[in-house]
Amino acid sequence: MGKVAVIMGSTSDMPVMQDAIDILKGFDIEVEVDIVSAHRTPEKLFEFSKTAHEKGISVIIAGAGGAAHLPGMVASMSPLPVIGVPVKSRNSIDGWDSVLSILQMPGGVPVATVTLDGAKNAGILAAQIIGASDKCVLDKILVYKEGLKQKVIEGAKSIKK
Repeated sequence: MGKVAVIMGSTSDMPVMQDAIDILKGFDIEVEVDIVSAHRTPEKLFEFSKTAHEKGISVIIAGAGGAAHLPGMVASMSPLPVIGVPVKSRNSIDGWDSVLSILQMPGGVPVATVTLDGAKNAGILAAQIIGASDKCVLDKILVYKEGLKQKVIEGAKSIKK
């Protein structure tokens, strides 16, 4: 089974990124969590990006606020799929700077981008990527999706009473 790295630019991103960690653990996917700042620890960023695939990591989820260079910089050096989570930080311009920094990648350097503070969806997407080649994870995703469906059906019943 693949492992997912959940990285972020600073500890202030952890409340948002915890959603990705929780969803991945719910699918029994091993998670490696670290702080990797594109601006304050560039050497660590380079080392992590260039070697993650050698350490059993299958997907990288990178959360960043403000200028949000982390996901794109990781994607520029890693052969692994990178999912960017724009984080609405205290120094952010309503989160738009983060969204656009992650979304507007040049051709050849893809970063899958989820919604602002959308770490839960990043975790689900990472699980789906792993599930494409791991039947155990795929089966858990199918159960999860069925649970979403049932929740909507039950919600609809509750408003018709």
